[in-house]
Amino acid sequence: MTDTTARVDQPVPGAPEAQNAAEAAAPADSTAALAKEAADLKDRLLRTLAEMENLRRRTEKEIADARVYGISAFARDILAVADSMDRALKALDSEIRANADAGVKALLDGVELTERELLKVMEKHGIARIEPQGQKFDPNLHQAMFEVPDPSVSAGTVVQVVQPGYKIGERVLRPALVGIAKGGAKAATGDSAANDNAGAPG
Repeated sequence: MTDTTARVDQPVPGAPEAQNAAEAAAPADSTAALAKEAADLKDRLLRTLAEMENLRRRTEKEIADARVYGISAFARDILAVADSMDRALKALDSEIRANADAGVKALLDGVELTERELLKVMEKHGIARIEPQGQKFDPNLHQAMFEVPDPSVSAGTVVQVVQPGYKIGERVLRPALVGIAKGGAKAATGDSAANDNAGAPG
């Protein structure tokens, strides 16, 4: 019977060196994997923080807009009341007012006071009236209804306001309906006006 113990206990040539190399490589691989995982987690954290900051800013803007523009639908409805009062007052010329009796004058004064109070309350809530008479036509604020031949003013100048417009905050609730001048002289620029003055005799 042969003895196998000696054979089992005999060291395999080169085995300790390979094992040591594997053990040395394992920590290096583990460190690299941990570093990669840490970098991924850091990237995800930074992205999440950026998204949260963007969400916070959007929410703040939406809250601010809701505070300013939340009454837009109500404001549009109340404009009809303001228009009716304005038309009622304009329907009575100065001669009718002068000849009216005390009761009618008191009624007109009450209507004018109510209109002023209504406009004051609207302004308090950020609703401003657009009165473009004499201003240059602005398609962002005005809607042209017709043109008026008037050489005495620059072309494109608002010469008649059919219906006043209104803004709420920076948004237009309703553009002003206007008539604009046609065929007048072009508006002089500052440079050309300065040159004309320089050439004029003293």
